[in-house]
Amino acid sequence: MGSNQNQIQWYPGHMAKARREIGDAVKQVDVVIELVDARIPKSSRNPILNEIIADKPRIIVLNKADLADKTENQKWINHFKTKNQVAIETNSNQGLGMKKVVDAAYELMREKLERKEKQGMVGASIKAMIVGIPNVGKSTFINKVAGKSTAETGNKPGVTKRNQWVRLNEKIQLLDTPGVLWPKFDDELTARHLAYIGTIKDAIMDIEELSLFLVEELLGENKDKLFERYKIDSDFEYEMPLEVLEEIGRKRGCLVKGGEIDYTKVANIIIDEFRTGKIGNITLESAPERK
Repeated sequence: MGSNQNQIQWYPGHMAKARREIGDAVKQVDVVIELVDARIPKSSRNPILNEIIADKPRIIVLNKADLADKTENQKWINHFKTKNQVAIETNSNQGLGMKKVVDAAYELMREKLERKEKQGMVGASIKAMIVGIPNVGKSTFINKVAGKSTAETGNKPGVTKRNQWVRLNEKIQLLDTPGVLWPKFDDELTARHLAYIGTIKDAIMDIEELSLFLVEELLGENKDKLFERYKIDSDFEYEMPLEVLEEIGRKRGCLVKGGEIDYTKVANIIIDEFRTGKIGNITLESAPERK
């Protein structure tokens, strides 16, 4: 990744197509459910979606909340509340928070449904659209909230390729949409955060460099969790994040002939254990302080 901020720029054809399709589909729906990754609520929000969604009622879902810091989750919920936005934390793998999202959609649309019923449109349903960047767990969310496997899932970005309708019950329908990124990232930290959670494909990243950046960030607010996970003595003296990464390599036996560190192996361990929450419940982006 280095210091070249322009290195991570893309706009694959299917993402450009997906953006157009979402723009067309938003006209057909009543409410938008936007999934973000609770560990990086800022970086995992696509700024382009704001242009597409405009003033449509929206629910922000802090997905993978079980992997994030509980206190920070609540701070983000409070932050969105100050902006008159509904935010709900969920764990799609366990199905936690699903009912709250559905209930919030009903509440946002309650007056509209009541008006339709008064006009004789009995049985009118809510049409909700699910949006979010790749790898925030949209397909898993839909399958859990629907109670059946209706969307293809995977731990790689870009699984959903097309819009597809899913009926939850007689009162609500969901439109699943492909994950959409934006043409380029304005700052390198956003790109790193997206790479940490797997939104940017590992194949185009320097995994060793990425893990070093992650260690550097974790040495801030999450040093204790990092040291505890890898059994590093709290008195361990280091001047550079590289020394901590090498210590992790030694602790995990990531060595090659001659006792040298196998940097690729230890890098993959650190990235994987961050993504799966084994290092701890970590939020990399704090909610803005209230003025």
